[in-house]
Amino acid sequence: MFHFDISAMKDEIADKENLSYKPDFWDDIDSAQKIMQKIKQLNNEVKRYEDLMASVEEIEIMFELVEEEESYEDYKEVAQAIEKLAKEADKYKLSTLLSGEYDKNNAVLSIHSGAGGLEAQDWAEMLFRMYRRWSEAKGYEVVVLDLQSDTEGGIKSVTVSVKGYNAYGYLKCEKGVHRLVRISPFDSSGKRHTSFASVDIFPELDESTNIEINEKDLKIDTYRSSGAGGQHVNTTDSAIRITHIPTGLVVQCQSERSQHSNRLTAMNMLKAKLIQLKEEEKKEKIEDLQGNYSQIGWGSQIRSYVFHPYSMVKDHRTNAEVGDVYKVMDGDLDYFIDEYLKQQAL
Repeated sequence: MFHFDISAMKDEIADKENLSYKPDFWDDIDSAQKIMQKIKQLNNEVKRYEDLMASVEEIEIMFELVEEEESYEDYKEVAQAIEKLAKEADKYKLSTLLSGEYDKNNAVLSIHSGAGGLEAQDWAEMLFRMYRRWSEAKGYEVVVLDLQSDTEGGIKSVTVSVKGYNAYGYLKCEKGVHRLVRISPFDSSGKRHTSFASVDIFPELDESTNIEINEKDLKIDTYRSSGAGGQHVNTTDSAIRITHIPTGLVVQCQSERSQHSNRLTAMNMLKAKLIQLKEEEKKEKIEDLQGNYSQIGWGSQIRSYVFHPYSMVKDHRTNAEVGDVYKVMDGDLDYFIDEYLKQQAL
């Protein structure tokens, strides 16, 4: 059972802050930035806890005053404050369930459109927007690592890094096939269409993660970046695609300006996928993994988004349902994520 230890968290903050005071701290900029980010994340968690405790004390004082006054309006105010606190406490409790080895890491999220051409590609783009809106509401940063758009519209695939405390812990439940049912805007006959897109999630690792990968098992290709351009996508032949031959796993990155940086990011993505796959297959070593892994089977949708003939989003694992599909598509995913975490905690 996971035990939340606020004292240990404060000790870790103090240790990392002491490191930041050393004269050579900023000699390794990447390492220093990671430590400062970790300090910020831990401080935010401590603040959430302390704010909850302060709210409890405030309500206790309010209740004592209301008992003396015996005012209905004051009782009503206290009841509303208790209801609000209960919701915040429930959210905080759920965050403490994220005790997996990589739950607190940034997440790498990939979306691939299924069969169906433009309709499926549009669905993949809708999902991308949904996750981006959810991430922004959480205060997470979204960085596009690879984008394969289509000239007609929509996206064939997109891979992004979602940077923030517990990003992987929350998003890991989104892995699977997502099903769309709607009247297609691309069909002049007004027929209802069903489209699919797969979502893959794995934790973001860095070069310090120790995992042995045989260079002979890798096929490395360079290519020219595609997509909409802008600050995240360059136009040189620096984009990298790495194929792990024994498993068939493919990762690619085009977000950085240099081929070296893209290769480093892609290798870290491959490490994370291989670790995840090793755990799923319960293998002791990476070299024991064989076969062409597609990650997600098309018959295993985890959630359906219905726009017609009614409005509903249903998660098929938890049976959680929401009647407002547009609200969900605007990034309101917390209900589904919370229900999944509760189910896994049982």
